[in-house]
Amino acid sequence: MLKRITNLFDKKNTKLSPSVVDAGLYSLKPNMVSKDARRVVETLQRAGYEAYVVGGSVRDLLLNIIPKDFDVATSAEPSEIKALFRRSRIIGRRFQIVHVQFSRELIEVTTFRSNEESDLGSNDKGSGLRQQSQSGMLTRDNVFGNVSEDASRRDLTVNALYYDPSDNTIHDFTDGLSDIDNRTIRMIGIPSTRYREDPVRLLRVARFAAKLGFSIESKTAKPMRNLCSDLRHVSPPRFFDETLKLFMSGYGAATYALLREYQLFDYIAPQASRLAKDGSSNANQLFEQAFINTDLRISSNKRVTPAFIYAALLWPAVEKLASHYRSQGHSPNYAQGKAASEVIAKQITITAIPKRFTIPMREIWDLQLQLPRRGGQRAKRLSEHPRFRAGYDFVLLREQAGEDLDGLGDWWTKYQEVSPEEQLKMSEAMGNSGKKRRRHRGPKKKKQTDN
Repeated sequence: MLKRITNLFDKKNTKLSPSVVDAGLYSLKPNMVSKDARRVVETLQRAGYEAYVVGGSVRDLLLNIIPKDFDVATSAEPSEIKALFRRSRIIGRRFQIVHVQFSRELIEVTTFRSNEESDLGSNDKGSGLRQQSQSGMLTRDNVFGNVSEDASRRDLTVNALYYDPSDNTIHDFTDGLSDIDNRTIRMIGIPSTRYREDPVRLLRVARFAAKLGFSIESKTAKPMRNLCSDLRHVSPPRFFDETLKLFMSGYGAATYALLREYQLFDYIAPQASRLAKDGSSNANQLFEQAFINTDLRISSNKRVTPAFIYAALLWPAVEKLASHYRSQGHSPNYAQGKAASEVIAKQITITAIPKRFTIPMREIWDLQLQLPRRGGQRAKRLSEHPRFRAGYDFVLLREQAGEDLDGLGDWWTKYQEVSPEEQLKMSEAMGNSGKKRRRHRGPKKKKQTDN
């Protein structure tokens, strides 16, 4: 571990004191930060405020990962930040932040927040600056403080590093650099308290451990299973957004394994979780394969959509319920349509999946009934369906997960590779093999009645 310039704790006032490190020792240089983020920091510093590039972007640069975006933390309050930048706006109610834009890049600027216990007094609650629910969840947190207090407010030590591009130094208040060296995810403060303040932190621990390939520190991990039920307090729209980060960022398979290990998946998709635990179902294999395929597509810079991953997660529940309705005498189409509506209705009360995704989910499921019926002109019509490719990929996924679909995936793969003439022969062959002899019947006799 690198030698620090100052001590982590200031013994005189017991408050966090930064360990200031020459970023050059970690091969970090100012030009590795985006031009717009550096401009925001410089503007704030020239106006007399403290300002740093902070959080995940600093962590990623230290790990030789290209950051997706850059955040800035400052001593300036939201109204003061807004006054310095022409293209800026204050957003958020729970946590007020400022979006600053010079070009196409959006820089998120936050004001240092306080973590003093006194801030939770009745005056602050009444002012609306900080509010907590009875469970301890923070529903509003706009009490501002200094950079030391802000560091203590952050969730993970590896996300609490402050980089000053003006002098190329890293300010480390929580020993985050050591945790990066040791490849450890550690919660700042008392983990159980921090999870109750915001249950989404449970998901963040799993997500960053999976993304970075880090281990979860024992004290951070210990309360996770006991507090996972607090995820019920997360609003469905926010919960949906968080699941996109879990599943659609290129490390979904590793994340899924941790979500199951710490029982978090039980509260993300309860219908899916129950079937994943059922040994008589191949649901778990389907979910694992769906995440593996999604990760591969992301690594290949191919398009991914939440509709497909949620279609995979909810498909076993749809199939099981549809089977129940078919056993009651309903047609396959009716049974599946009814099952799909009910399964989606249950899920959106937990993660608010928008209609722009639930509609294609249903179309993917509908195609699972239609794609086996490929005789005559049906194959051509199905291949022209707007959702054909997703439906076909879903068939391949089911087969990869161990389901026997009688060569359906291979048939459709070949159909897309051959000439139109060969396609016609393939579909005609399916039509002929699927024909059943119909017994000729004469005209229906009228029933005679006694006069």
